[in-house]
Amino acid sequence: MTQNFRSSHFHMQSHRAPQPLLFERCCGLPITGELVLRGFSGNRCTGFGLKACVQSPKDNYSNGSFGLNAKGPTLVRRPQLLNSVDIDLVDGIDRRFSSSVHEEPKWGNPLTFHEFSSRDKLVVAVDIDEVLGNFVSALNKFVADHYSSHHSVSEYHVYEFFRIWKCSRDEANIRVHEFFKTPYFKTGIWPIPGAQSTLLKLSRFCHLSVVTSRQNAIKEHTLEWIEKHYPGLFQEIHFGNHFALDGESRSKAEICKSLGASVLIDDNPRYAIECAEAGIRVLLFDYENSYPWCKTECGNLPPLVTKVHNWEEVEKHLASCVLP
Repeated sequence: MTQNFRSSHFHMQSHRAPQPLLFERCCGLPITGELVLRGFSGNRCTGFGLKACVQSPKDNYSNGSFGLNAKGPTLVRRPQLLNSVDIDLVDGIDRRFSSSVHEEPKWGNPLTFHEFSSRDKLVVAVDIDEVLGNFVSALNKFVADHYSSHHSVSEYHVYEFFRIWKCSRDEANIRVHEFFKTPYFKTGIWPIPGAQSTLLKLSRFCHLSVVTSRQNAIKEHTLEWIEKHYPGLFQEIHFGNHFALDGESRSKAEICKSLGASVLIDDNPRYAIECAEAGIRVLLFDYENSYPWCKTECGNLPPLVTKVHNWEEVEKHLASCVLP
């Protein structure tokens, strides 16, 4: 989702009973329609909504297109979308899936909040890698096994891998994209402890969206991973397409501004400073004080940046934003 959003919109709705797939088309022209994508488990329905930049059927479909292919009952058709894409997940919290990550709060009783209306919720943007899942450790294992480049995670003092691996920037980008094709990436990234259970609680008073620097090339797998480990928790998913082999990129500050996000949760000090300078509060996530890149790049952090070391601290800080 790296380009301008002067686009037709697909809007998603959640339904209690099966509905036909609606797709209005005006031949040869840009289209506006409603695409209903649904899934069923028992008597409960889940759904995806897609906002897409859609072109004429005569347009070149090889330019910037990608297919969304979620496994299981979530989607009833594999649509081909063009160019920038925002994915809206608006089915809310489906508590049946919360057992997919077996987590229990480690401290006290959970905070209690009244139900917030959608417009009153705090808009929070959440990074993926090292905030929701352990990307670096999986990548580090791949590089060791395939390139005989042996490092510990403690050596990753910057989030610029070519500096750690002692290779060119282009070579590092190629290695990362090779990693994307392997089981190290596809099945080797696990949720950060405490994230799923905390986000479930936060969803009562926060409008949660993903803002990731991940590349367009791994959109499809990223969506599947999020729906597997964090089902129904995020309203929107935005890709910055940073460090990509092709395509335009979009800064996290720009994405957060477009969302109206008040808070970003991220592990990268550079993004934290960038967003703080744009007036966005940042919780800089350094899980159990174990991320070296969170230390060497920090220096004097802006007042809007606060260090947190686990998801319990995230919950406390966000609760302080809404509690009287």
